[in-house]
Amino acid sequence: MGDLKTCLDVNEQLYSRQLYVLGRNAMRRLRGSSMLVSGMKGLGVEIAKNLVLAGVGNLALHDPRPTCWADLASQFFLSEKDIGRKRAEASLAPLAQLNSDVRITTHDGPLTEAVLRGFQVVVLTDSTLEEQLQVGSLCHEHGVRFLVASTRGLVGQLFCDFGEKFTVYNPWEAEPLENNICHIHHISQGSPGILTVLEEAGHNFQHGAWVTFSGIEGMTELNDCDPQPIRALDRWTLEIGDTTAFSPYLQNGVVTEVRKPQTYSYEALSLSLEHPRIVAASDQEAQRACCLHRAFQALHKYQAQTGRLPRPWHLEDANKLVVLAQGLEPLQGDNGRKPNEPLDEALVRKFAMTSTGDLSPINSFLGGMAAQEMLKAASGKFQPLNQWLYFDALECLPEDGKFYLTPEACAPRDCRYDGQIAVFGDDFQKKLGKQRYFLVGAGAIGCELLKIFAMLGLGAGEGGGITVTDMDTVELSNLNRQFLFRSQDLQKSKSEAAALAVRSMNPALSVTTHTSELGPDTEHLFGDDFFSSLDGVASAVDSFQARNYVSKRCVHYLKPMLESGTQGTQGSASIFVPFLTEPYRVIAEDAPETAYPLCTLRSFPSTIEHTLQWARNEFEGLFRLTAETINRYLQEPGFLKETGAPQVLDHLKTASTSFLTPPQCWRDCVAWARGRWQHCFHDSITHLLQYFPPDKVSEEGVPFWSGTKLCPRPLEFDIGGDTHLDYVLAAANLYAQTHKLPGSQDRDQVCAILRDLPTPAFQGQAHGPVFADDQELSQASARWDPTHLQELCSTLEKWRGTPLEPQLFEKDDDSNFHVDFIVAASNLRANNYGIPPADRNKSKKIVGKIIPAIATTTAVVAGLVGLELYKVVMGHQRLSSYRHSRLQLATPHLFRWIPKEPCVQKYRDMSWTSWDRLTVPAPAPGQPEMTLKGLLTYLQEKHGLPVTMLLLLDSPHCLYSRRWPEAQQNLQLRYTGFRS
Repeated sequence: MGDLKTCLDVNEQLYSRQLYVLGRNAMRRLRGSSMLVSGMKGLGVEIAKNLVLAGVGNLALHDPRPTCWADLASQFFLSEKDIGRKRAEASLAPLAQLNSDVRITTHDGPLTEAVLRGFQVVVLTDSTLEEQLQVGSLCHEHGVRFLVASTRGLVGQLFCDFGEKFTVYNPWEAEPLENNICHIHHISQGSPGILTVLEEAGHNFQHGAWVTFSGIEGMTELNDCDPQPIRALDRWTLEIGDTTAFSPYLQNGVVTEVRKPQTYSYEALSLSLEHPRIVAASDQEAQRACCLHRAFQALHKYQAQTGRLPRPWHLEDANKLVVLAQGLEPLQGDNGRKPNEPLDEALVRKFAMTSTGDLSPINSFLGGMAAQEMLKAASGKFQPLNQWLYFDALECLPEDGKFYLTPEACAPRDCRYDGQIAVFGDDFQKKLGKQRYFLVGAGAIGCELLKIFAMLGLGAGEGGGITVTDMDTVELSNLNRQFLFRSQDLQKSKSEAAALAVRSMNPALSVTTHTSELGPDTEHLFGDDFFSSLDGVASAVDSFQARNYVSKRCVHYLKPMLESGTQGTQGSASIFVPFLTEPYRVIAEDAPETAYPLCTLRSFPSTIEHTLQWARNEFEGLFRLTAETINRYLQEPGFLKETGAPQVLDHLKTASTSFLTPPQCWRDCVAWARGRWQHCFHDSITHLLQYFPPDKVSEEGVPFWSGTKLCPRPLEFDIGGDTHLDYVLAAANLYAQTHKLPGSQDRDQVCAILRDLPTPAFQGQAHGPVFADDQELSQASARWDPTHLQELCSTLEKWRGTPLEPQLFEKDDDSNFHVDFIVAASNLRANNYGIPPADRNKSKKIVGKIIPAIATTTAVVAGLVGLELYKVVMGHQRLSSYRHSRLQLATPHLFRWIPKEPCVQKYRDMSWTSWDRLTVPAPAPGQPEMTLKGLLTYLQEKHGLPVTMLLLLDSPHCLYSRRWPEAQQNLQLRYTGFRS
């Protein structure tokens, strides 16, 4: 893997989201890697694009063949002006623009032994079986990780050979501290020692898991020991080995699961062809994959004999390939499958008739999968593929009896869509061009979808078009995975920059951009006329609330919805079709997380998440809410008396004295920060222990400080402690920014000021009462004394300063001291309570609610969405034709299943789903609209519905529209329920 010390540094701002997926060590290995991609058609450029975005060290492109019309169907970095140019040469410049950290070169000559030995990872994407066997043998011999990736129409193939001894350092996505950690309740002395955990829900350790220990008081011999295996006795108890000779356990400590390196063994391609190890989710999928394995081998034979691929939808050519597949030697029955399973001739025939096709969604899917395996090969992170993967989406083809494709309809036309016409025909291509689609979100998935739309020609014909909206602007961290953006797009509108980039891929594409958020406030912009003109909606938003709103719009206007999302190496793609599938809904596991109890944050934290949330609350209270409240008071002196809310006073009381004596210089800011340190990490803890001493017990004799209540200890300020100084430096700078004063990053100067300052006096009375739980706190808040408001208003009247500058939290600016303050404050608080601290990256992820992201997952998900788009546009009416998908690239696993039917509701002799509508006659010309009373009477007489039926007017559920659409002759209604 190479010496990490010699690897290039990692640009944390650029790769911030990816670092949360791979980790720092894996990322450094990638930066020191060298890879080769052979074949620069649609699949090859997808792989190369993902590798460049991931930040590999060196990438070589190999494809001396000239660009042709068919390449433009999915090769998004080639255009008409490139026809005749070498593919690799034409692709180099646009790939290089994606990431200046990556050194990209081209290689025109043959892939000789000397050439291959210069790379760690090699992939062939457009090659003959003879070339695959030759290159694969050389790579296996010299320890070069080798892959074969191939797409033919709606079918894809991926093969991996990482050598006879390939080491995986961490097979999981989460870092150890984030993956499985428990707090220790007790450890016995004995052989074996018995450990019980504090968590009420128990632990998640498996038999044989390896763990380490930290933060233990008493039995300190376990702290920072080498990883050792444990045995899970039940949900709360573990055996941890011999602890007889150790000191008695006193309190605190955590047990953390760690990952031991794993070794995998791979066969060379020549051996694996006859007895393949195929990854499949079920026996049925495995049988289908074995059939496709033979189909690909037969295709190689067909090409060798004829010098070409089977002609599109040419039955005679397809039957010849079936005969070749039947003549192959049977497979050796690996993975328990029968060696003589009959060949699925219909499957092979469909494969043959569409094998000339070159489709962007399939290339996006397999390009993401292949690139992820290459990243695994170079980084040793995640479990690699073992060894073959087959994927097909032949259900995208016309449903039986719809229409029959002919060789003439699918013949090449020397146009950019030839690769797609070969599969679906010319008429379908025209239909794609007439579509009008709405893309909500132009982030990572949105960029990939726009690329696929351009390659498909969606909305690129007469009457067609794409509308995209996104309210955000391009940030530096976006460039690592949102591949339509470049450095010159920073701070520009995402929707506008993405539209400009995608038009260069297909100049015929019609794109209309908006910078407004889709929501209730913009229904004047995205209203009846807008949605009625659409053929469908693609949702690429990053919150469940936004997805839910998009879904409600689609249900109301009866529009199909393509939905997708990613988190690290996990992703999902779903399709929702009116009357055919159930609508999108937020499921329980997707619901937003609940807030932590206030008393837990204030006095009884037990996890780093608690201390981080406390630190974030400190930031908001000190540097935003206080400043905003004072500024508002200067403009509206009476607003405090009008609101009188205890929470408004709460954050003012803690800072009112210091804020109402404005600092005049940097020294004043440092003095304030030092006083705040004393207040938070010494005085408040001392005050808490006065209320609840360490030896306090309940009436039943149970220690107060037990279970998840960790007994704290006051800290003494240490000018030589990095975290102590970090806090003062960050707090002083934020205090200075709030008061519009210049700050400083000179740590030596801060130390000199601190040495001159006296230790702040203890002010116990300033901390107020302490509450044992949220119920006590809530009762106290309900009894708040109005005289406190009078005192505060009286104090505010003495304000002599100018308006303050509220600090709005920004996690991605490493120079603004926002994250610095929260990390230092959280770790000091953790030190108070004996909680293991968190480094900057982990703290930033938690407090900033950052979603880990990597370009490979985005590409795979977008490809799956594109496949469902084919079916919607074609008008598939069978539920069995559609697929929901969920993937985990770290494993790797892909699960696809048929969506559920919509839930049917019944009342008397009526039945309906959420997609159905009741209709009432439109008013005759010159007649007034039907009144609500008239409507209820009509429904009662016509359908027997009681007049107490609930109608929601002009709400997000929108059961009744007050407008009479000019293009319709009846009013569409929907009702949610009624009472008898």
